[in-house]
Amino acid sequence: MDRSKQGDVANGLEASLIQIINSHHSSSLKLRESTEKAKKDAIRTARRVSELLVDSVNREVQESFVMQKRIEMEIRALAASILQFGKQTDQWLAASHSINTAIKEIGDFENWMKTMEFDCKSINAAICNIHQE
Repeated sequence: MDRSKQGDVANGLEASLIQIINSHHSSSLKLRESTEKAKKDAIRTARRVSELLVDSVNREVQESFVMQKRIEMEIRALAASILQFGKQTDQWLAASHSINTAIKEIGDFENWMKTMEFDCKSINAAICNIHQE
């Protein structure tokens, strides 16, 4: 009977050991599946975060690019305005120079006329003096 008890105990121990191994294997598989699922979820979440960050940066870069184009257009418009104002200023300077020259000529003509009038009066006085003698 001892042997049969020992056989029963050995069979019971073997069955318990097999059950423990199967249980460990089952929990190991569940843990592996859970870990794989968590890994896939983490990768999917990291990919989504990465896409959102890239989209955000791209949006800001695009806004910067649009603003740069607007600034460049404004610079071109301002440069054209400056060129136009420069030409207009040159025209005003030329016109004012012409006016100044004309005023000087009028003044010179007036002086010439006064000189001529004085000379004519002098000649007239000389002729009158000669005629009276």
